[in-house]
Amino acid sequence: MSIRTNILLRVYLAFGLILLFALAVVIQMYRLQFVQGNKWKSMASKLSTRYENVEATRGNILSVDGALLATSVPEYELHMDMFAGGIFDDKAFYGKVDSLALRLAQLYPEKSERDFSRMLRNARKDSSRYQLIRRKVTFQELKQIRKFPIFNMGKYKGGLIVLQQNRRILPFRSLAQRTIGYKNENVKNAVGLEGAYASYINGENGKRLMQRIAGGVYVPVNDDEDEVTAKDGADIMSTININFQDVAQKALKKQLDSTQADFGTVVLMEVATGEIRAIANFTRTKEGDYEEKFNYAIGAEAEPGSTFKLATYMTLLDQHKIDTSTRVDIEHGVYNMVNPRNGKVFLHIKDAEDGGGVISAKRAFEESSNVAAVKFVYSHYKDNPREFTDALYRYHLNEKNGLQIPGEGLPLIKNPSSKSWNKLQSVAQMAYGYESKLSPLQMLTFYNSVANNGKMIAPIFVREIRSMGNTVERFQARVINPKVCSDETLAKVKGLLEGVVLEGTGKLIIKNKLYSVAGKTGTAQIANGALGYGAKDSHQASFCGYFPADHPKYSMIVVISNPRVGSHLAAWVAGPVFRKIADRVYASDLDINHSAPAHFVGNTTMPKVKQGNLAAIKKVYDKLGVKPLYASANTGLDTSSGIPYEETKYKAGTVPTVTGMSLSDALYVLGNAGYKVGVKGSGVVTTQSVSGGSLASKGSKIFIELQ
Repeated sequence: MSIRTNILLRVYLAFGLILLFALAVVIQMYRLQFVQGNKWKSMASKLSTRYENVEATRGNILSVDGALLATSVPEYELHMDMFAGGIFDDKAFYGKVDSLALRLAQLYPEKSERDFSRMLRNARKDSSRYQLIRRKVTFQELKQIRKFPIFNMGKYKGGLIVLQQNRRILPFRSLAQRTIGYKNENVKNAVGLEGAYASYINGENGKRLMQRIAGGVYVPVNDDEDEVTAKDGADIMSTININFQDVAQKALKKQLDSTQADFGTVVLMEVATGEIRAIANFTRTKEGDYEEKFNYAIGAEAEPGSTFKLATYMTLLDQHKIDTSTRVDIEHGVYNMVNPRNGKVFLHIKDAEDGGGVISAKRAFEESSNVAAVKFVYSHYKDNPREFTDALYRYHLNEKNGLQIPGEGLPLIKNPSSKSWNKLQSVAQMAYGYESKLSPLQMLTFYNSVANNGKMIAPIFVREIRSMGNTVERFQARVINPKVCSDETLAKVKGLLEGVVLEGTGKLIIKNKLYSVAGKTGTAQIANGALGYGAKDSHQASFCGYFPADHPKYSMIVVISNPRVGSHLAAWVAGPVFRKIADRVYASDLDINHSAPAHFVGNTTMPKVKQGNLAAIKKVYDKLGVKPLYASANTGLDTSSGIPYEETKYKAGTVPTVTGMSLSDALYVLGNAGYKVGVKGSGVVTTQSVSGGSLASKGSKIFIELQ
């Protein structure tokens, strides 16, 4: 083969290889462009831009009177593009950067002007397009910052990048904190109203387009504008009364401090509606203080003790096993139950105090005799205990209330089919509140049914849901049992509950002259697991009842666990808390039908009052039930139905008499008459510069002296 032919072959081979390589490149380009084009375009887009969620503003939680219990406030995170349009030129930036640093240092003095200036200058040198300026900036601070040098050029020229975030706050801090609850992505189980109504409160998140820049940082493409606007959450109107809540928490915490108890809870409920007006829960910490850590009211099921005797006596009375006058020997508060087969004692029953010998069932209930309850129940139900437990099931005591918030405890009411049923002693133990478990709110629901004329309703915490000021959904209490017992039995158990306060265990603490209370004390020993009741001397004290007893408006339960200081008896531990809260509620709720008799005040005079706005005086008299016996000197005329009141009258152009009035009333009268007033001293008006009835032109100044 000639040299020429050899060279040509090599050239053709090289050329062929080049053509093949070029063809492979063309084929691969075609494949990338048309076959896999969408895949790579999507990947490129994801690598450079992405959408991020913009959290919606969560709805408010309101008290029943409209006060904010929980709300979201905006917080802002501020960044800066160091090469925005208005400061792209070095001269523009360096001419104003120190002025910006000065204003930032004035607003945030924890960092000096020099520090801010150095930070901004270094960010400029690093060509930062997303320099962090400040986290947790309030709206008011943001308004000021937008007016600072450079930033006042506008959001595009000034380089200010604003990211909004929402922070949840409780304006009343610890008030009803556990019931309000919280939203936490790290907590699986919902907590309180925040968790139960999250689907309403959360709203709908928006979306914002973010672009990746140098350093792997994502910045908003359209600054602080969203591509999909977030939809704010709905507002939740709770049933909590913020004033009652404050009273309940203070009263409970004060008693816990004085008794050094493990924990305590209080629930105040409106009888007719089932709306929870106040709910407080406190746990003793290692440091000896008390905090809201767990909602004992709904989640702490425990043996209720003697408060359960209401169910016991209701069953006995409704099935005509006993009457309130039935006699029973309580054997001076000590009774041993003996097994007739072997003569051994299988249950030792003891009352808190020696109540004597033979007494009536009514007296036994008032004195909370365990012996009487056991004797009544055992004698009538020992051969057919299911007759007793079936009645408890008809009261729905074995069922949850189905609350609007999560965490309700599971009640335990045994029956003869239960695995732990003891043929000898279970029915006897249940008679006075043992071998059963109920949460405080479940027990209160049962007591509330008595106050509500036999109608048992489930408690509610939320009255309505609102969006944009309009009601989305309104809630009413669910009826659990329309009639727990007969009207005859209902009247009898009401009398028993009133007797506890009038003549029984609640007499010294809860009884008062202003209003009547019906309820029951309960002192239960706390079992220590397998060690039983004798392992340690710890008790749970409770009082459950309603007021005013003759026309119930509110029901309430107080439970305090393991008081270490002072008495462990319920009347002395839980009673003072009930009394203090009930006093404040009764005094502040003018809608309660105060039925105090009229107080006659004499033949010619009314109670001593300051003269002035008699319409206000009349309102006070009406609430106090005050009525004169005969005509009063200058306040009004006596009639069979009361007093017709009149405002202070004066002739136009003459000065009214204001001596004897308070300052507010004197100003009210003289001001309405058209006079200016000069004041000296305090108390009631003793002298006026122009005597009453004198002629004086409107606009004249009259001086009054008070002592």
